This record gives sequence, C-alpha cells and structure tokens, in this order.
Amino acid sequence: MTPHQDGPARFQTALIVDDHPLFLDALSMTLKAVIGIRHIDTADHLAAAMALLEGGAKPDVVVLDLNLPDVSGLDGLVRLQGAAGDVPVVVVSSLTDARVIGAAIRAGAAGFVPKHSGRELFRTAFETVQQGRTFVPEGILLDDDQETPASETDAALERLASLTVHQARILELICEGKQNKQIAYDLSIAETTVKAHVTAIMRKLGVQSRTQAVLLAGQASFGKLLRETS
Repeated sequence: MTPHQDGPARFQTALIVDDHPLFLDALSMTLKAVIGIRHIDTADHLAAAMALLEGGAKPDVVVLDLNLPDVSGLDGLVRLQGAAGDVPVVVVSSLTDARVIGAAIRAGAAGFVPKHSGRELFRTAFETVQQGRTFVPEGILLDDDQETPASETDAALERLASLTVHQARILELICEGKQNKQIAYDLSIAETTVKAHVTAIMRKLGVQSRTQAVLLAGQASFGKLLRETS
C-alpha cells in the first residue's frame, strides 16, 4: 500500500482467517460497516489462507484467529506473516491472557483485538494499524525493549518470524521427521536446494543441528499456554 499525501492509506481489502462461520460473517459485516473495507476474502483454516496468498491474493490487511484446526499455537501467525509479506496481520481472538497477547505482538502481529470487543474498539484498532502503529487492548503492558525478549519462548518466536515462507514450510517438514530427500520430493525441488534452505534455517534460528531446530520450533508453538488460557 502507498500512503496518500493527506494521510495513511485506508484498508480496502481484507483476508479473514477464522473457522467459526457465524463470527466470520459478523466480523466481515463489522469491517465493512465500521472500517470501510470493500472486499473480503475468507478462509476457515491456515492452509486455505496460505493458498490464497500464494495464489496472488493481495489484501491490505489479514485478520487471524489463533485457534485454527490445522495449526498449534502461534506458529500459524509466524507462517502467515511470511506469506503475507509487508501486509499487517491483526489477531482477533477469544484468548485474552496478557502472555498470549504479548507473545503475539512480539511474534510480529500488528495488533490484537479480543473477539468480544465492540465496534468502536475495532474501529480504534484498525485505525491504529492503518497509521502504522501497533494496537493492543487497554491495560496490556508490553516489554518495549525488543533486544531483551521477555522469555525464551519470545526469543524463539522472534527467530522463527525471520524465516521465509519456504523456510518455514521446510522447518515444518523437518519437525515431522522428514529427511532432505523426502522434503525435496514433497516440495518438488532439488535436494541441494533443500540443503541450502536447511543451512539458512539453522543460521537464522541460531542452532547447530536439526534436532535443536525442532526443539526450538516446539518451544515456540505456545500450545501449552493456549490450552491453559482457552
């Protein structure tokens, strides 16, 4: 998006990723009526959202629910951001624990809006994001010192967020226990290309082995915390 000279560009299109049909419909109407979004694409699981983005969809903003049937914890946010590029991702979730909100923001979310919020809060949140600022609910305090992550989980999320879409997909297959030859077959790429990606992945994650990469990815999934707060 290119900002207008008289102010920030307004969101015209959106992609909503949520597996609850009634909420998805309600959120679509809210974004159109309150934010002025004209066109909305929807996906009920992460794979469908990734397919839309990889197929050329270019929304101005992505709206993501953390609890999806095909992802665990915040890894869906990390992967979606890789596919979305510079497009802001706003998390809209029923999980309102401060630890979850903080971790989502540190993982790169442009904003976090509780699902039960009223229209005016949605308006404020999206106007804030449109202005290039991060939105969090009132009363949530975040650690502004990004060089000192609040926990090892946050540090892992920051490293995972640096992966490209292809690197994130390869890491996912590594976590499934697949070797380079199998990954090359699954992705229809050369084994040498897989090796190059694996080397880059380990460098970005700051690990020395595939096992360490898997452990770090597991640490960042945040599944336990999400179960505790759901």
